[in-house]
Amino acid sequence: MNLNTLINVNKRKFDIKFKKLLKNKLEKSSLSNAMFYGSMNGGKRIRPFLVMESAKMAKISSNDAFIIASCIECIHSYSLIHDDLPSMDDDDYRRGKLSTHKKFNEATAILAGDALHDLAFELISGNLKNKNDISRLNLINYLSLCIGHKGLALGQALDLEFENKKLSKNKILDMYSRKTGKLFEFSFSAPFILGDKSKKDIQFSKDYGMLFGLIFQVIDDLIDEIGTFKKIGKTPGKDIAQGKSTLLELIGEKQVTDFCKNEINNFTKKHKNKLNQNPILIKLLEFGIKRIL
Repeated sequence: MNLNTLINVNKRKFDIKFKKLLKNKLEKSSLSNAMFYGSMNGGKRIRPFLVMESAKMAKISSNDAFIIASCIECIHSYSLIHDDLPSMDDDDYRRGKLSTHKKFNEATAILAGDALHDLAFELISGNLKNKNDISRLNLINYLSLCIGHKGLALGQALDLEFENKKLSKNKILDMYSRKTGKLFEFSFSAPFILGDKSKKDIQFSKDYGMLFGLIFQVIDDLIDEIGTFKKIGKTPGKDIAQGKSTLLELIGEKQVTDFCKNEINNFTKKHKNKLNQNPILIKLLEFGIKRIL
């Protein structure tokens, strides 16, 4: 089974369980409807796939892997709902559907994002079967660090702040690492943290997740420029129109793909043994680049 097939199979399985989880957790209200709409957004569920692969390596239960993945998708969905708001990236569409604030209204979308953020912590604090309280607390603490004022939220703030500015490569990569990298970092490292693995293994998992996230964001910028509405499900070319500071804008199309390939090669050399034991991890990094094809 090739990687695309594996990802699609995992997406279908995850969506069935995630849909059931949301229906069990959410009440019948306009807020809950908006939360559900914003969460079942047609994405590939790449983060849950990373969780599942990491969970196999860290040997945590499939239940706990699913709860972590659901928690991450709640966070990811909240961030997308807020990203699309008029005061942020101002997009009327998300993956071919109306953005949550266009389907409902702006106030409901803001509150739906807030509530999904809180649902994530409800899940990760109350639904894991793992009885190791220290590991669970470490996991919750690390999620807070990855998505808060040093992580995802700061990344989005910098993304807006950096519009129409000439920036260094390092500043752009720092913004990427927070805006996109940190949630991918959490996705792959969470099973290792919950499984109370060695510091060395946890650091490897964080580094891998961060690298995957950086490549994902670099290629996302390229897809935004060369994609069509039919292919990407949202308004193409918005990064340029809004004056976004991107690596693509700084160094060009060929150089960004070369950058990604070089980063993969460097990581592969550094972690040769670990990656040889888990060859799907290299294929996943390469998948990040192949999304442009």
